[in-house]
Amino acid sequence: MAGPFTLVAFHAHPDDEALLMGGTLARLAAEGHRVVLAVATDGEAGAAAEGYRAGSGLAANRRSELDRSAAALGCARVVRFGFKDSGSSDVPIAGGFSTLTIEDAAAPLIELLREEDADALTIYDPAGGYGHPDHRQVHTVGTYAAGRAGTQLVLEATIDRRLIRRLIRVVEAIPGVLPEVSAAAYDHAYSPGAAITHRVDVRRYLRQKRASFEAHASQASSDEGARTLALLLRLPQWMFAHMLGREWYVEHGRRPGRPLDDLFASLR
Repeated sequence: MAGPFTLVAFHAHPDDEALLMGGTLARLAAEGHRVVLAVATDGEAGAAAEGYRAGSGLAANRRSELDRSAAALGCARVVRFGFKDSGSSDVPIAGGFSTLTIEDAAAPLIELLREEDADALTIYDPAGGYGHPDHRQVHTVGTYAAGRAGTQLVLEATIDRRLIRRLIRVVEAIPGVLPEVSAAAYDHAYSPGAAITHRVDVRRYLRQKRASFEAHASQASSDEGARTLALLLRLPQWMFAHMLGREWYVEHGRRPGRPLDDLFASLR
C-alpha cells in the first residue's frame, strides 16, 4: 500500500487532539492523507472561566473551538459522537462516556471506521494519559471498535513518560505555577520510553499546532488558576519548538525498537 491513507483520530474531548497529536494531524493532512477527527464528548464538564459557560454554554463554545482547531490542522472531517462528559473526579458523572458499556460506547466509532474504510485509528494508552476516565474509555472502546471494523493499524497517542516527568520537575520548582501537580503522580501515566514505537517530527507544523492550541480559548481559561494549555501558549517560540516538536505513539502489535517517524510505516 502506497497511500494516501485514511486516519480516524479518536479523542475524548475538544482540545485533546491539539495537545497530544496536533502536529501529526497537520503533517498527515499536508502530506495528502485523509484525516478524520472523531470526538466522544463536547467537554462540557471541563474547567473554564465563567464567561465561556454563559450564553449558549460551554458545550457550544467547545464545539465551535473544535471546528476552528480542525480547520487549522487541515482535518477533512469532524465527527462528534455527543456522549456526556464524565468529568475528571473519581466518581464519573452519571451516564458519562466512561460509564457506558463497551458495545454502546463503540457503536458510532465502528460505524465511522466502516464508513470511512479507515486504514488507521489513533486512541490513547491504557492509562488514558494522565488517567481521566473518558481517556481510559477511549483506549478500551477504540481497541474494541478497530477489531470489529477490521481497521488494520491502531496506534496509541501518548507521551514518553520520562520526558513529561522531567518537565513537571521543572514546573514544580516554579512556585505557584501548577501547585497541585507533582512528578510522582506521573509514575504510571502515559507510556514508558521503552514501549514507544513512533516519535514523529512535527517541527515543520508548529504554526498549525499553535493555531490549534489558540482555537481552544475556553480550555486555556480558568477562574481557578493557570491551565496547561495557557502555560504552553506562553512559551517563547524556541521553547515551544523544543518541547512540542515531536509526538509519540505506541503501535499495537509492533515490537519496540528505534522509534519510527512514519506513522503509516506498517501499511507501506
